[in-house]
Amino acid sequence: MAPISRTLADWSPEAIVFDCDGTLMDTERHWQDARTRAFREFGLPTPPGFAERAKGVHYLDCGRLMAQETNKPDLAADLSAALLRHFLSLVTEDPLTMPGAPEFVRLCSRRLPLAVASNCPLEVVDESLLRAGLRRYFRHVVVPTVQPEHSRGPSPAAEGEDGAEPAVRPKPWPDVYSTAARLCGVPPQAALAVEDSLTGVESAARAGLRVLGVGPLPHGGDRGRADEWVPGLDCDEARAWVRSG
Repeated sequence: MAPISRTLADWSPEAIVFDCDGTLMDTERHWQDARTRAFREFGLPTPPGFAERAKGVHYLDCGRLMAQETNKPDLAADLSAALLRHFLSLVTEDPLTMPGAPEFVRLCSRRLPLAVASNCPLEVVDESLLRAGLRRYFRHVVVPTVQPEHSRGPSPAAEGEDGAEPAVRPKPWPDVYSTAARLCGVPPQAALAVEDSLTGVESAARAGLRVLGVGPLPHGGDRGRADEWVPGLDCDEARAWVRSG
């Protein structure tokens, strides 16, 4: 495949690992609506600018952040549960893909192994991709196997000691991306991550993948550690790149 821009010149990936929410599936608005519903369920106001701070954050961490910013720390678990419940209801009713995502994925899958690396529960990712007709294009779907509160530091399982299966910590830890690249049979530096959030960009960069950011730039125009950023998978630059392979 030809490079998408000068930043990624003279380099072509051997595998592509996609984020799901906001990259493949138009679920970020579902998460936003779910957060609004969860706040409303407990009679809490939505803090200004919360949507930007919550983007790409694991739903358990998001529940804790919701509780923290409304000064209701005891409600963290209840808010997390309500958030996931509302989200599942919304995504089941309306599983929309991001513009250009289906064509981009189909074309890439003809040439390269593809995987998904997400902070969402496996059932959420699988259900979203199945309903959108995209699940069959991905060889692997990698999600965290440890909850955020247990992922603050290294552990024997996380390091693969004693023959244990390595734990997979949520983004911004690098685990989901390093695991996805390994399952695709390529070293991290040979894989491209496609992400829409700074949390995900940080995760992929820490794992050693090149990173293509997609969608609106985060607040302030900060693209973090992304190698390049395009407005969407339906933009002319992205289309030309994927069709040139």
